Amino acid sequence: MPSLDSSFLGIHGTALALREQRLQLLAGNIANADTPGFKAQDLDFQTALRAALQPAGPGDAIDTAVAASQYAPASLQPSLDGNTVDGERAKAAFAQASLEYRASLSFVEAKVRGMLTAITGQ
Repeated sequence: MPSLDSSFLGIHGTALALREQRLQLLAGNIANADTPGFKAQDLDFQTALRAALQPAGPGDAIDTAVAASQYAPASLQPSLDGNTVDGERAKAAFAQASLEYRASLSFVEAKVRGMLTAITGQ
């Protein structure tokens, strides 16, 4: 039996979960911008989405996709203490990822509203 996520929400539920994971990585970068030796991380969303939609084996498809598509972004100028977070770029990436998350959330909300309309007839 297909899960509610795959049958009702389709790609939007998966996209929302992956966008949330990316936001967590980016927030971690911002929070650790002054931590010596911290290496910035990001998520290739397109790669993660493809992997999550075609799971290769047992386990949580989202976690597997995130693990397979994480990468360390190129640092233009790492700090002397080995930290690779560029604060301004990290904040810009977080702002863009927030907008993308909100767009995915809007699609999910529209699906739910449509289902509620169908159920209640209003």
